[in-house]
Amino acid sequence: MQQPHYRHELKYDITYAEYISMRSRLQRIMTPDPHTGEDGRYLIRSIYFDNGDDKALREKIDGVQKREKFRIRYYNDDLSFITLEKKMKINDLCLKYDAPITEEECRRILNGDTGFMKDHDSETVRELYAKMRYQMLRPRVLVSYVREPYIYRPGNVRVTFDSQIRTNMYGRDFLPGEVNVKDISATDTPQDMILEVKYDAFMPGIIRDLIRVKNIRQQAFSKYGACRRYG
Repeated sequence: MQQPHYRHELKYDITYAEYISMRSRLQRIMTPDPHTGEDGRYLIRSIYFDNGDDKALREKIDGVQKREKFRIRYYNDDLSFITLEKKMKINDLCLKYDAPITEEECRRILNGDTGFMKDHDSETVRELYAKMRYQMLRPRVLVSYVREPYIYRPGNVRVTFDSQIRTNMYGRDFLPGEVNVKDISATDTPQDMILEVKYDAFMPGIIRDLIRVKNIRQQAFSKYGACRRYG
């Protein structure tokens, strides 16, 4: 398994006006993520796992300091690149393990055909298999949003603006061609955005100054929690 690499992760709820002002300043020193499209954005869809007791959701709500979540993630409705991710959090520190899976493997996992996972090459896939058996983890909700990411090499800083956070309302349709007609906004103010800042050991002062906006506060916003409002 890859060596653990903890990163700081800070989140802020910002208005559209704050986003415009902050983006203008960031673009002077940060570079767009090379994986984005012509508009500098991409669509992310994540399928989160939880059990019947809502273990992951309850740990988030209760403020458990050390917790984990499993999710399947793909981009721009393109199933040629899919990853299974395990994300661990300890307060503001996060650690992520990921493993590529095929579209066929993804569909088998979503359909409960999990036998192949126990002998998979990836330890992350094998761990999810064990927890699907013993903790009864199951695919619970689809989280969709548009991300605009920027990179600053010193400190390995990544700043992202996330918007249009949506969820599938009641259904179990998680893959392209099935989700768009059923998804709805997961936030009360759809025009607002989530600013995320990730960095390694330190945040360069120039970045700290650029994201400083009067009255915005760090918060523990969870896209997964927001999207579980409807079941």
